[in-house]
Amino acid sequence: MKLATLNSGRDGELVVVSRDLSRAVRATDIAPTLQQAIEDWDTLAPRLEARYAELNAGTAEGDFALEMAALHSPLPRTYQWADGSAYLNHVQLVRQARGAEMPETFWTDPLMYQGGGDRFLAPTEHIEAISEEHGIDFEGEIAVITDDVPMAVTPEAAMGHIKLIMLVNDVSLRGLIPGELAKGFGFFQAKPASSFSPVAVTPDELGDAWQKGRVHLPLSVHLNGEAFGVPEAGPDMIFGFPELVAHAARTRHLGAGAVIGSGTVSNPDADGGPGKPMRDGGVGYSCLAEVRMVEKILYDEVKTPFMRFGDRVRIEMFDRDGQSIFGAIDQQVVEYRPR
Repeated sequence: MKLATLNSGRDGELVVVSRDLSRAVRATDIAPTLQQAIEDWDTLAPRLEARYAELNAGTAEGDFALEMAALHSPLPRTYQWADGSAYLNHVQLVRQARGAEMPETFWTDPLMYQGGGDRFLAPTEHIEAISEEHGIDFEGEIAVITDDVPMAVTPEAAMGHIKLIMLVNDVSLRGLIPGELAKGFGFFQAKPASSFSPVAVTPDELGDAWQKGRVHLPLSVHLNGEAFGVPEAGPDMIFGFPELVAHAARTRHLGAGAVIGSGTVSNPDADGGPGKPMRDGGVGYSCLAEVRMVEKILYDEVKTPFMRFGDRVRIEMFDRDGQSIFGAIDQQVVEYRPR
């Protein structure tokens, strides 16, 4: 099943989306918003699935042609947004960039930060930034939405609480991160609003690409219309989503609608190297910080700038038949001017 939210009002209107993303039908009679659907998932999901089947069969009443620009992030806001960092190649590179060692515990205990869930960006909404000097970066990721998760849940039980999957652009201001982390209290100003793919899907939509709580497909990233990366999301995800959800719920209950992110999708080279740009035969990257660090390692010189005003990033994932699964995050960076 595929669900989305029309960009109408603060929390939008729930719609069911066809498998090929071409059509949609309102589902507000079942649940006005996705948040309300996820809060009563066991009762409402079968009704949403029935409408999804009608939509794909061409028998849904009131269906309409879907324009991706009309959609918000599936959850325009949430009570809980926590982002992990399950791809340790990415962790190692960005820590190396700021001169920090990677502790051995990172291989056994997931990293996670608590982000701001009060307002997400729509998937085609501009990324407003105050200054290019802040080091504006995109981060292509995957995220899951859970129902109510009990405290101290096991990873095995956590798998059953994962209800929807979507893509993320976890915008980062790299120039602000070192100063914030030096205070010993984590990210805040360095992590502005994130955006999510137009469509969220149930795990069964991924077929055999969903294995052990990981999505085994490449993530397609374009920067200013040019291919930037197609890293594989599955094999190098050290902690799967069940482990990340269990980590988030270790000492607290998670409310329905909690969003848990994977961290930036990243692959090392087959020989254990840090990864190559696509132009050099590699799979590329899902963020600018990685390519900058690789340039520093290989050439002792950083050549790639962070994003500038006017730059555009596109993040998407395709199934093995070439069909877009979630729709695309497609955003341009613009200068913020106080209104």
